[in-house]
Amino acid sequence: MNHDYDVIVIGGGAAGLTAAGVAASLGAKTAMIEEKKLGGDCTWYGCIPSKALLHSAKVAHTIRTSGACGINAGEPSVDFRVVMQRVHDIQKSVYEEADAPGIYEKMGITVIEGQGSFMNEHQVAVEKKGNETLTLSGKNIIIATGSSPVVPGVEGLDTIPFLTNETIFSLDKQPDRLLVIGAGPIGAEMGQAFARLGSQVTVFDYGERILGKDHPELTSILQECLGIEGVQFKLSTAVRQVEQKGNAILVTAENRKTGETVTIEGDALLVASGRQANIASLNLEAAGIETHERGIRINESCQTSRQHIYACGDVAGDMQFTHVAEHMAKVAASKMLTHLPMKIDDRHIPWCTYTDPEMAHVGETEESLKNRNADYDLYRFPFNRIDRAITDSDTEGWIRVYAAGFDGKIYGVDILGVRAGDLIAEFALAMRNGITLRQMSDTIHPYPTYALGNRRAADQWYVKKQSGTLVGLLKFFFGYKGEMPDTSDPDRIV
Repeated sequence: MNHDYDVIVIGGGAAGLTAAGVAASLGAKTAMIEEKKLGGDCTWYGCIPSKALLHSAKVAHTIRTSGACGINAGEPSVDFRVVMQRVHDIQKSVYEEADAPGIYEKMGITVIEGQGSFMNEHQVAVEKKGNETLTLSGKNIIIATGSSPVVPGVEGLDTIPFLTNETIFSLDKQPDRLLVIGAGPIGAEMGQAFARLGSQVTVFDYGERILGKDHPELTSILQECLGIEGVQFKLSTAVRQVEQKGNAILVTAENRKTGETVTIEGDALLVASGRQANIASLNLEAAGIETHERGIRINESCQTSRQHIYACGDVAGDMQFTHVAEHMAKVAASKMLTHLPMKIDDRHIPWCTYTDPEMAHVGETEESLKNRNADYDLYRFPFNRIDRAITDSDTEGWIRVYAAGFDGKIYGVDILGVRAGDLIAEFALAMRNGITLRQMSDTIHPYPTYALGNRRAADQWYVKKQSGTLVGLLKFFFGYKGEMPDTSDPDRIV
């Protein structure tokens, strides 16, 4: 059967752009369908605008606290319209340099604006503006439609103009009092950003702690840091009702441990309680594609229940990150066209929440290691012993490494601290390539850098390997007569 295209990609976000680019580079005749603008959630509602806003907030915080460095600048004056215009300018720049349709059309990709849905397992209907419908057929199809915010079933929420990550960057007036439902990455990042810009921020969450997927010891430290900056957390709390009173929004919440009810007034409400796969408009039944509660069901190569149809990114994965979407897209397009045994690397996926300090993780969590009774040791190093952190007055945080005591094989890492997202990448590289703590410790790192903290954490493997027998041998061979350092404390840090 002849088809219009070798590959049809539905969705032009991080996953779709990568999949289409890989397919075209492999010589496939490719079409990419996007309902809105290329770039998807990352460019317009997620990574790019949030990090741009966080940077402005960081500048405000630096000015506010500059007295500690002998620079008396006083309280910053925030022009919120200019802050948001900078965010929009950065979005436009990223779009024009990396995501604009013309760039992909030069690669031979046909970019079609409209909403795609399945007619059958090889045909896709594209509903364009003006009720025009275009029918395409593809030998292979990749679904990359992303995700959208979950709106919880809170009484009254459907009657007020609440914000999500898709609308908060359209604000042109800064709320004096921002209320946030959800203490996950979006809630934590935006809570800190608006607090640093001068808003009074209150964050509600049903869970007992912020950033529930990260290490509890480190999230506790981060929560304290955010609290010092003015972010108030109402945890173990169920939001029962939302109502509007004049220009104000009232959130009534109940502490699920004590039963105490509180009503807090704000000027704006951000709902950041999770995301859901965008599958409702795809008509997946027509193609016989199976789903589950989180989205489209796929195998380790991103194949759906139809062998020639793949799904990647938020629409199919538990790990809803841009870098994971791109990785899955490479696997999907490469497997589809080359038939090589490509598989998702789900064992070495790093993530980072870009609060200040940052929270990052890769590999297994300490909780999962304990649950499977794994034989591991904890190797850790504090930021207040990293000389670069000391010079920059950014000493809050820890590097925690879970690894085998015998050979230093790394199982997982948690980092709380400045530039944690950059630091975790070295551990991700090490884990994927079987590099041990011994090898990391033996690798020269430049001084003074934050990355030296990684090596210092790896050094702790050597500290714990210093047995009495080894010490005795060293004294014998080198003729050492003095006292060797005490290594009996398993948490000793050198």
